[in-house]
Amino acid sequence: MSIASRHLDELKKISGIKGWIDDQNSMQPFLIEPRDKYQGRTSLVLLPDTVEKIAEIVTYCAQKKISIIPQGGNTGLVGGSIPSTSGQEILVSLKRLNRIREKDTYNQTLTVEAGCILLDIQDLAKDMGFLFPLSLAAEGSCMIGGNLSTNAGGVNVLHYGNMRSLVLGLEVVLATGEIWRGLGGLQKDNTGYDLKQLFIGAEGTLGIITAATLKLYPYPHEKQTAFVAVPNPQAAVDLLELTRSVSGDCITAFEIMPRRGIEIVTRHISGARDPMASAYDWYVLLECTSSLSRTLLDLEQVMEHILSQAMEKELVLDGVIAKNESESSNLWQLRENLSEAQKHEGGSIKHDISIPISAIPKFLTEAGALVESLIPDARPVPFGHLGDGNIHYNISQPLNMDKQVFLDKWEDLNRQVHDMVKKYNGSFSAEHGIGRMKVAEMLHYKSKTELSMMRQIKKSLDPDNIMNPGVILN
Repeated sequence: MSIASRHLDELKKISGIKGWIDDQNSMQPFLIEPRDKYQGRTSLVLLPDTVEKIAEIVTYCAQKKISIIPQGGNTGLVGGSIPSTSGQEILVSLKRLNRIREKDTYNQTLTVEAGCILLDIQDLAKDMGFLFPLSLAAEGSCMIGGNLSTNAGGVNVLHYGNMRSLVLGLEVVLATGEIWRGLGGLQKDNTGYDLKQLFIGAEGTLGIITAATLKLYPYPHEKQTAFVAVPNPQAAVDLLELTRSVSGDCITAFEIMPRRGIEIVTRHISGARDPMASAYDWYVLLECTSSLSRTLLDLEQVMEHILSQAMEKELVLDGVIAKNESESSNLWQLRENLSEAQKHEGGSIKHDISIPISAIPKFLTEAGALVESLIPDARPVPFGHLGDGNIHYNISQPLNMDKQVFLDKWEDLNRQVHDMVKKYNGSFSAEHGIGRMKVAEMLHYKSKTELSMMRQIKKSLDPDNIMNPGVILN
């Protein structure tokens, strides 16, 4: 069953010239997610360019009980911005809602519309003399509305927090079509419920985020990046504790990678190379930054002091410190390209988990044994944000196994890994969200009380379930 043509015609009229696509070939990029796990159907993609048009679209859809799928840059990894296969939903893309509303240097804020690209926001903040610290692999194409809707994390969460910590206000079109204008840039506003936090991480199920007031930070003019080999994950955790004690709040990123990950990246990514002559089992990429000038804080000396102490304690076996921005970029290339490089190794079963940092070494040992018992010769590639407890526990297929046979084990392997995560009081979704992929996991791992509260919030703000149905809650 499809949406009646009279409704489609009315929605086209509301969105205006250049505000819609109904050709199936032209709509395809909006209907497939990056991993090709989800492909949806729709009769219409709308591309409104003002919040007023979005409000009018939502009002019409609410009256006619037409479901809406909001979409930003379509870089999500859990199917949260892809329509179902029913063809009974319209897709609303935010890509044309991309204006800069306000720059406030005194308040250290930037107010932008939801369709602004993350990298452009970073560059604009830099031009203002500030830093917007959210940084992730898809920053060249992801949009800030999607970052907000998924509560994006990235490599700097250790120091700055995720999106929940980087926002002072939101503008949202509610499921009724009303516009909530909550863009105030106040650091302190203790007037009841913090409504913006309902929509951050809600993946478009409660309303459509159309603009945000973002927090900016002093630009880090000093930076030191090091890539070091460590004996094992426990040494990495001990190195993190040492780095924190020596550097204070200068540590901004702390990433762990296994030897297999380095080999995959250098094998498949042009220009990537191993920075060390010898091979080691585990590596850490750490970065310290400061907005103070070198005359006030010699960050190079801080990094050298960290690594000197670490080598004395036998926490570090070898390492390199980047001498300039180019060398720093080369080191980061090893980490940022790992997911992309892993595609060339065949099938990959992925987990986006978080557990207490202190439990990570034991978890990695147990999880490795679990994977070997379930799929002999499978190749775990655990990597990610050790500094905030977020590990991307990815597993590449055995070299001698058929790809589809391996991928057919996804559901069973996910459940057993997630059971282990639960045992360590962790989360089965650290930064990617729930989308359509992990709805069953929500039912399995969330308590009845948690699910009941979420459903009550959903029912209150979206009583007819027109906003991104089937995402987060079934």
